[in-house]
Amino acid sequence: MTKKKITEPRRVHLAFIGCRLNQAEIDRMARQFMARGYTLADGEHNADLVVINTCAVTHEAERKSRQAIRRAGRENPGAEIIVTGCYAHLSPDEMARLPNVSHVFDNDEKARLVDELTGKALDDIAPLPPGTLGHTRAFVKVQDGCDNHCTYCVTRIARGSGQSRPASEITQEIRRLTDSGYNEVVLTGVNLGSYGRDWGQDRGLESLVQAILAETPIKRLRLSSLEPWEIDAAFFELWKNPRLCPHLHLPLQSGSDGTLQRMGRQYTVEAYKGLIEAARQSIPDVSITSDVIVGFPGETDETFEETARTVEAIGFSRLHVFPYSEREGTAAARLPGQVDHATKTARKARLLELSERQWRAYQEQHIGRTFDVLWESSKGETADGSIWSGLTGNMLRVIAVSAEELRNTIRAARLEGIGKRGIRAVVESSRLKSPG
Repeated sequence: MTKKKITEPRRVHLAFIGCRLNQAEIDRMARQFMARGYTLADGEHNADLVVINTCAVTHEAERKSRQAIRRAGRENPGAEIIVTGCYAHLSPDEMARLPNVSHVFDNDEKARLVDELTGKALDDIAPLPPGTLGHTRAFVKVQDGCDNHCTYCVTRIARGSGQSRPASEITQEIRRLTDSGYNEVVLTGVNLGSYGRDWGQDRGLESLVQAILAETPIKRLRLSSLEPWEIDAAFFELWKNPRLCPHLHLPLQSGSDGTLQRMGRQYTVEAYKGLIEAARQSIPDVSITSDVIVGFPGETDETFEETARTVEAIGFSRLHVFPYSEREGTAAARLPGQVDHATKTARKARLLELSERQWRAYQEQHIGRTFDVLWESSKGETADGSIWSGLTGNMLRVIAVSAEELRNTIRAARLEGIGKRGIRAVVESSRLKSPG
């Protein structure tokens, strides 16, 4: 689509659908726009320009992307809508036909989006203060693309082959984020565990984490999703450094070896279980979350039961469950034995119920103990102070009342009981009671 430059300062609203990588890219665009004189609008309704970073990993992600674009057009018919991301890359003509869409940038053009729209190229972009974009953690993109061949995944088609950013560039960005007040950084990528492999580095991510911990003062470092075959038991030695958050997201996808083979996954159920056991032996209080796809072509009642038994045996702290979504251009779309919608829905509900029980059990293990919490935001007021929400290093949502200003601070809290919005807690040295 022909692109016209937008040269005068304007109000811009940025949104994303999908993964943390999409969020990291939107965060970077926000910094770029503000460096060029734009202001951030708090919604579509008061923006001159709306940028939406779309997702195409499932039909549901595509639906949400279309919904976000149409909502922006309804909320503000005068706004220009810019669409980018994986859905825009795979279906640019479809995106261009949606109401009020004036520009479509595919993933290859995404890095130049702000430069092309504004006509201004700036290299050195200062980080925004924590909370400017609604969150106190910083998301840092360290690689893009994927060289794996999971048969169900369209992301490899949309993102291309793996490309890693130089470690020196990443550590410099994290030092600047720390100087701007950030206490936690989350490393993101399409295939994070493959970092450095495009340069011939077999343990590139391990080296990168070591460099970040050695060369930057960031107080908490968190890793996003890792493929199980990209790491081994030795990788968990990194967690001897307490600044590395004790949380691992390791997609299982299926608990049946036959299904894993059809998916193109490079491990067996027993190998996956062995990796989980090694992680738990090395990392105290580690939270292990995962993804499972139900209704993959050829999944029978028997093989689904294998998955349910595997999930039960492992005992994840939390599980994301996705009904298989046929993606054009993937090998799985051509497989026989497609599973009907009602069966996929029932299987999803079964695993989500199991996940909720495991999540509650994981939370209960920590009641009565004290953990450091990165306090993110205030969720209301009481007579005794603000209701603060934050996260422990192992991804427990914690709620506490305090009259102190806790935003973007790391303060210890004693966990007292499970509430509706998270674990009720008392901030260390505070005499105030935890909220109900």
